[in-house]
Amino acid sequence: MAPSDFDGAFFMPHIQLPCSEEERFIIDQITRASEKLKTESFVIGGFVRDKILNRPTKDMDIVCLGDGNELAETFAEQFNPPLSVSHFKNFGTAQVKYHHFEVEFVGARKESYRSDSRKPMIEVGTLEDDQNRRDLTINAMALSLRTHDYGSLLDPFNGLQDIEEKRLRTPLPPDSTFSDDPLRMMRVIRFASQLHFNIEDETLGAIKRNASRLAIISKERIIDELHKIMLSTKPSIGLALLYQTGLLQEFFPELAALAGTENIEGKGHKDNFYHTIQVVDQISLHTNNLWLRWAALLHDIGKPSTKKFEVGLGWTFHGHEWIGSKMIPGIFKRLKMPQHEQMKYVQKLVQLHHRPVSLTSEDITDSAMRRLLFDAGDELDDLMTLCNADITSKNPDKVKRYRANYELVKIRLKEVEESDHIRNWQPPITGEIIMETFNLSPSRTVGLIKDAVREAILDGLIKNDFEEAFQFMITKANELHLQPVKKA
Repeated sequence: MAPSDFDGAFFMPHIQLPCSEEERFIIDQITRASEKLKTESFVIGGFVRDKILNRPTKDMDIVCLGDGNELAETFAEQFNPPLSVSHFKNFGTAQVKYHHFEVEFVGARKESYRSDSRKPMIEVGTLEDDQNRRDLTINAMALSLRTHDYGSLLDPFNGLQDIEEKRLRTPLPPDSTFSDDPLRMMRVIRFASQLHFNIEDETLGAIKRNASRLAIISKERIIDELHKIMLSTKPSIGLALLYQTGLLQEFFPELAALAGTENIEGKGHKDNFYHTIQVVDQISLHTNNLWLRWAALLHDIGKPSTKKFEVGLGWTFHGHEWIGSKMIPGIFKRLKMPQHEQMKYVQKLVQLHHRPVSLTSEDITDSAMRRLLFDAGDELDDLMTLCNADITSKNPDKVKRYRANYELVKIRLKEVEESDHIRNWQPPITGEIIMETFNLSPSRTVGLIKDAVREAILDGLIKNDFEEAFQFMITKANELHLQPVKKA
């Protein structure tokens, strides 16, 4: 398999890849369409990389020496009925979906950039030009669909060797690659996180030198890459690299602010950034829920603004969960992330994350369990998953104590839930009942009575029963000098 020079690129004899029947069928149809148009076509990029790595694939990029849109149309017309073609004029590409597989077509091109924009000026180019513009050597490999070297690997930058050595590097000098399109820096780190590959020193240094260039990239594109890092099997790899290269500081300063330690009078606190990414790793062992992973990422986001050294106590972060929950809407808005259900879900978990593990055996009363069940509602199981992941102490005795408390809280929650059915519970006395009984309009007084009934049930003063709750309502109203209205 030693490479020999071929048309300015490294040619490798036929390489066997584990393609499915559907993938082979698609490639055969692309080859037929290319022959009809008398154009040369190549499978390039992620499909080739993932097949070599034996990773699952769901899309395929095709580069042709001609009009990619015309090739897409010819390919689609070979099916009965013809497949639909989506044209993306801004990018000069066309996409065809076959079952659950996506095929994207583009003509070979070369790109040049202005310093203030990541939008390239595009010209028709050769296969070599197209491979030169790729972000990584492992994404620049192409499989030929030409008749004379069908199935051969064209690997001008030794991407195959980089896969074997688990190395990430750019095809061209990295400073030029990243300055042209700064999003490539995020992509390099994303691949390091997904593939557990190492970033070559020169490439890593260039990311650090060009980190400020990320300012010209839209938040949507940045967050798309961050989400892919968050969904990798070990997100801490990518998150640590984002911080170490300075990229994180460019778009997410609140998270970067967690980093570092401070020592006063011989007492220090842990590095809350590295604690946080450990929590993200630990929760990722139990869930693929992106937003639960985000709750882990943000659970301590309020610590920098609440950090205080207290004589006799050491470092404290009182109220960091409440402050952190208040920060989340602003963070989500600035990063162009969802503002409704997902944001509220993360906010709720951050606000409650300290509750279960901070309880001691003396605190685990029925009342405390009712309140936790009531406040957490549908998110209780996710909250408990987060709390479990948040146990990262290097002190084995502390870990043992926290784990024991965590298990005890779980048992008590189950017992109280089976007994009282408080989760997602609504008090039996509504505001409408209060207003009708005492002939009141919506007011603060109605809220006071309703809250008093709810708190009495949660505290176990009265049963979760309409009759008891109604009588308690009457008693509370009497204290406020209110009498029920007699019905005619």
